[in-house]
Amino acid sequence: MGWLANETGLDKCAANYVPLTPLSHLARAALVYPDREAVVYGARRFTYAEYHARVSRLASALAGAGIAPGDVVATLLPNIPAMVEAHFGVPACGAVLNTINIRLDVDTVAYILSHGGAKAVLVDSQFLPLAAEACERLDGPAPLLIEVADDAAGVHALGGYTEYEDFLAGGDPDFPWIMPRDEWESLALNYTSGTTGRPKGVVYHHRGAYLMTMGTVISWRMVLYPRWLAIVPLFHCNGWNHSWMMPMLGGTVVCCRDVSAQAIYTAIAENGVTHFGGAPIVLNMIVNAPDAARRPFSHTVEVFTAGAPPAAATLAAIEELGFNVTQVYGLTETYGHVTECVWNPDWDTLPQAERAAIKARQGVALPQMEHITVMDPEMRQVPMDGATTGEVMMRGNSVMKGYYRNPDATAEAFAGGYFHSGDIALQHPDGYIQIADRAKDIIISGGENISSVEVEGALMHHPAVLLCAVVAKPDPTWGEVPCAFVELKDGKTAEEAEIIAFARERLAGFKTPKKVVFTELPKTSTGKIQKFELRNRAKAL
Repeated sequence: MGWLANETGLDKCAANYVPLTPLSHLARAALVYPDREAVVYGARRFTYAEYHARVSRLASALAGAGIAPGDVVATLLPNIPAMVEAHFGVPACGAVLNTINIRLDVDTVAYILSHGGAKAVLVDSQFLPLAAEACERLDGPAPLLIEVADDAAGVHALGGYTEYEDFLAGGDPDFPWIMPRDEWESLALNYTSGTTGRPKGVVYHHRGAYLMTMGTVISWRMVLYPRWLAIVPLFHCNGWNHSWMMPMLGGTVVCCRDVSAQAIYTAIAENGVTHFGGAPIVLNMIVNAPDAARRPFSHTVEVFTAGAPPAAATLAAIEELGFNVTQVYGLTETYGHVTECVWNPDWDTLPQAERAAIKARQGVALPQMEHITVMDPEMRQVPMDGATTGEVMMRGNSVMKGYYRNPDATAEAFAGGYFHSGDIALQHPDGYIQIADRAKDIIISGGENISSVEVEGALMHHPAVLLCAVVAKPDPTWGEVPCAFVELKDGKTAEEAEIIAFARERLAGFKTPKKVVFTELPKTSTGKIQKFELRNRAKAL
């Protein structure tokens, strides 16, 4: 099927078939853009020639330390140059990169090191005590700890361990990279957040990451020499694969250790940042930044936002500040973003509120994905009527290989030939997907389904509300009712009755929160609000 009648001699060979890998991007960039700025961090600046040499030294040093192809090398690093270098240096020696969330507790870090079988860990000095204690809890041999000091941020080496720059100095800048023989070989091992039990190990292959870099360039409408601010943690879906993408475009990675409105505005004004990604909380931070933190800039900054549906009010406000936001959506299991809200120029003439509401949609599949849609429990397409909900399901080249050492969970996730996301969504007549809720976040009150996202979107229009999260609160009459946790803007006040009345003007009565709690919201290191913690608080009310 699909073959010519006689294809004698028309086989794959070294000349016409090279396994796809993002490593190729940096190898090419070192030849094409040797003198262009590749990585920026404060006063530190590396050209592509220097970047490639440092990555090669890291690969060489790891191989010299006994790291073999297929071994796992972990990191406990913020978004600093060593973390960017690890994304190429670890796979360049044939190893698999396991970027660990620096906000995790010691027990979870120990579990990940044990489950993944890391042979070495690159550790920022700030997190060295965490890594050391986690290693003490391991039953087997402890991995090699390589300490990364960050003098620029005032984080100095604690000592007693191999130091990163000394480790690189022992490596060969001309080390021949170990490229994959098969693009299905494993590139990275990422662990899910683990909010409902032990985290699962998600395995990425070289092909999926390479195609993610290609699809992102198209969806983000990128041209040569972008300057990308690394705000999304590189331990989260490998920073949505952006560090693997930048060398393809001769772009510059601007590292950001600590995310703040001032750091973002400064990076844009002083380093010419053109692109960054971030959760809605980052957009909120920019919109509500004090005047002292703001810096003027004259160009439009392109922003990918994901992690939770952003409030239409936030999207409307940030546009006026010089940022063009594109909503994307994905999961750890899909290398990050795999849908985008492709903009239709016909929407330009709509009122701002309507434009913002459309921008909050998760949209359609990125080019490297085959099919993303919404199905019912029997895996039938739901009506595209903008109302009927189902589960987002997807198939394509940027879906994980599966869950490491967990065949049952893998089989369940891939049942029926699609990856089951667990996210509840609806589809508009044009096919655009819009997340209604995570399945576990739907509130069922008196038999009626209530989308927490819808209630949150209404509350975010209140002028005093900075952030909010709505969860189910047990109720003897209705089973459960909406409970809103609200974080107020600095200097603003509000009363519970005021917030409830505000919601009632915009929502059906049964969707209106029955309880409002004013508090600082608990957040993950990637800016997601920890609803599981709020659900526990609501149960105790």
